[in-house]
Amino acid sequence: MKYYLIAPAKTFHSSDNLLTYSSETPLKIGQIVEIPLGRQSTIGIVVKNTTQPDFDTKSITKIIYEQPLPKKLVDALFWLSSYYRCPLSTVIQAALPRGITKNRRGKLLEAPNITPIDNPLNSAQRAAIRAIEENPANTILLHGITGSGKTNIYIELCARTLAKNQSVILLVPEIALTSQLVRNFQQHFKNITLLHSNLTESLRHQLWEKILTDNQPQVIIGPRSALFAPVQDLGLIIIDEAHEPAYHQEQNPKYSASLLAGKLAKTVLGTATPLISDYYLCKSHNAIVEINQLAIESDKHTSISVIDLKDHSDFTKSRILSNQLIESIKASLANHTQSMLFHNRRGTAPMTICDKCGWQALCPNCFLPLVLHADAFQMRCHTCARNFPVPTACPECKNASIHHKGFGTKLIEDELHRLFPSAKIARFDMDTDDDLKLTKIYDEVYRGDYDIIVGTQMIAKGFDFPRLTTLGIVQADAGLSLPDFSSEERTFQLITQVIGRAKRGHQNSNIFIQSFQPDHPIISLASQSDYASFYNYLVQKRQQSKLPPYSFLLKLSVTYKTETATVKNIRTLYKKVIQTTKQLQIPENRIVVSPPMPAFHERTSTGYTWQLVIKAKSRQNLLDIFDHLPKNNYLHYDFDPISLL
Repeated sequence: MKYYLIAPAKTFHSSDNLLTYSSETPLKIGQIVEIPLGRQSTIGIVVKNTTQPDFDTKSITKIIYEQPLPKKLVDALFWLSSYYRCPLSTVIQAALPRGITKNRRGKLLEAPNITPIDNPLNSAQRAAIRAIEENPANTILLHGITGSGKTNIYIELCARTLAKNQSVILLVPEIALTSQLVRNFQQHFKNITLLHSNLTESLRHQLWEKILTDNQPQVIIGPRSALFAPVQDLGLIIIDEAHEPAYHQEQNPKYSASLLAGKLAKTVLGTATPLISDYYLCKSHNAIVEINQLAIESDKHTSISVIDLKDHSDFTKSRILSNQLIESIKASLANHTQSMLFHNRRGTAPMTICDKCGWQALCPNCFLPLVLHADAFQMRCHTCARNFPVPTACPECKNASIHHKGFGTKLIEDELHRLFPSAKIARFDMDTDDDLKLTKIYDEVYRGDYDIIVGTQMIAKGFDFPRLTTLGIVQADAGLSLPDFSSEERTFQLITQVIGRAKRGHQNSNIFIQSFQPDHPIISLASQSDYASFYNYLVQKRQQSKLPPYSFLLKLSVTYKTETATVKNIRTLYKKVIQTTKQLQIPENRIVVSPPMPAFHERTSTGYTWQLVIKAKSRQNLLDIFDHLPKNNYLHYDFDPISLL
């Protein structure tokens, strides 16, 4: 009889994450087995051999897979559980496919036979590849301007890794928004597996099983969850658009994809606008590879104009589109080229208020502003997706002075139809019908079948528009008003990424950046795509404010049904944190505890939420403090949050 420590994929009442089971059949570390747990059965991962204990043990029920999970993956699951203080069972549930004990029927489609096409590289790309391969750092930042051909570098790195009989994981922010990159990889490699949330449970399980049992080098493409793919010999992980918030898991288990990737294999972070923290860390390890040359040399030029939205003399033809932007769109239409308008807010108007008494239309479930959608003539909550009728009079004072403030992509589309009635316009946002989404009609847009493109951030993510000659950012400073330390960083990233759609060297182009704060440093630096100055500007602010990368953060919040209970308990928690820092003898100059404050979304259908934030120079201090706090269902915590909203 053999004895093993097994990590169950189900929470149980114990101070340990592991349980001892017996097996007559020898087991391998990393094997997935079915085990009895209480009166039920669950799955578990074999973690370690052990000796016969001095208590009775149960036997495993059956072996699910003969092929064990890779050791590095098992080790990474334990690291994730410890680093983010998340139950190991929750981590295992995220790592394994649902219904893993079911017998799946059906046959996966065979990979198509392809003839790999050439992947020509320019001198800058070849130099970048050499620098990446020669750099001993485990995580390397590939900082390349938009249009520098980072995809070609990914493909070459992938080919070289496969030639060593090692596999590759390519992470993308969202499969649906990176179809162009996926298509490029499919033209070069045969053994590719796509993992994404639109797969059925059965298909996802079958693909996972294929990855586990495939002994050939393979390429896995997917969002952050693809990191849990059980690839046997993983040689490289590439994270495309590494600055995207989508790489941070917000539900348990909470984790950063870039940190987890570094525990699994050599990792390349590719982006034109790196996160401040990533750039700071890679810079300190001499692990940054810069590429500032376009993939294809071009003599085309780009003109960039910053327009003050407060100057009404520039908005005589439209209240939201400047005269200069309108004239440029006219010229593009006359030349049969394309125009693009970006605004990261969908719908018609984001705010509805009464001018007499100040009443505002709020969602009764989320207590957030309802957005007017004039095409459907309804109010919609963009958080819970509930719809409501448009008010014709104020429900408080009964006055008919109801006004819809602000604008979204739908209003921009309506304005364009008014100004250019013969133009063919395509709008891309979360409200776009499935048949008209950019991923479905990208080829038509690429060919120039549409004259004007309107959209939110989804049009900024990696798509190539070779016929684009006019680009308008309708309100560039829309995100700067958010009271969060990441607002400036996110605004710079969005503006720079959008500008990159028109600076790829295909056409002479005109870019118009409209802003209520045209002199703001972020607007100025983003208009010049000056990342170096942006980094220096923001990293100094972060240092003064003791924010990442100069500290580690832990956000603690409590939610109760009543405001009184919430305030009482957050104050109790605050006192406990202060008491714990003294108990642990943490020097005052190494930690900052904010006073309790209402959360940005203080009131929701579940109650009231208040929070406090702890900044520490040592992450271990945060872990120690957290370990001493009482845990209950009302306490929520987030290590290394990318936002404090």
